[in-house]
Amino acid sequence: MTEEIIYVCSDAVGETAEAVAKATLRQFSSEHVKIKRYGHMKTEDEVIQLVAEAARTGGFISYTLVQPELRELMKEEALRWGVRAVDVMGPMMQAYVDTFGSFPKRKPGLLHSMDDEYYRRMEAIEFAVKYDDGKDARGFMQAQVVLIGASRTSKTPLSVFLSHKGIKAANLPLMPEVKPPAELYPLPGRLIVGLTMQPEQLLHIRSERLKTLGLPGSAQYASMERIMEELDYASRVMEELGCPVIDVTSRAIEETAGIIIEMLNR
Repeated sequence: MTEEIIYVCSDAVGETAEAVAKATLRQFSSEHVKIKRYGHMKTEDEVIQLVAEAARTGGFISYTLVQPELRELMKEEALRWGVRAVDVMGPMMQAYVDTFGSFPKRKPGLLHSMDDEYYRRMEAIEFAVKYDDGKDARGFMQAQVVLIGASRTSKTPLSVFLSHKGIKAANLPLMPEVKPPAELYPLPGRLIVGLTMQPEQLLHIRSERLKTLGLPGSAQYASMERIMEELDYASRVMEELGCPVIDVTSRAIEETAGIIIEMLNR
């Protein structure tokens, strides 16, 4: 099958347009679709060449160009070549202008400027890595959010996602054989969230995990008996802590993170 291409381009890094493209791909069977990113586009020639390439390959373009001349050229070239080009930021900026009467700075890369928010996010990412999977109980004392739950209930990817929002998150797998550390118990200004999942889904995830590791699917880790034991134990710990519990069975990471962020903002 011919490879299909989404071209992502920007006069900055291009992460915003790529994130939108990836979010779109998740809604389709897109194993044959490739994303090609072109960042720091500064000249009209670069825009012209990119649109011509998209026309040759039959792909489409997702772009974030804040320079008005480049944005207009992209529209013109896309129309000339019959290429679909999606302006990710333009409509939002125009809505801001129309509603609030202000005008954009038209400076590429402002989203990633080295400001306090950037450093806070980097610090949160380092924190999530350092205190992942209960590596160091001291992290529970410093975290804004502590995620607890049985193994494979999305604790690590959720911690990383929250860290990209500048939130310091630590996580702890709950196992019947290991007593939760004293540092876990409630502290002012810290949110503990329990994550749970339907046992059938957890069984499927664990079985697939064993396959990727080259281990037999008959291991106790992926047995329904063990899963029920862990889920029951985790439920008791969460009840003892009095923490909110989120069933992540059919939730995307982004959705679960949104719920947690709402809890933090209350």
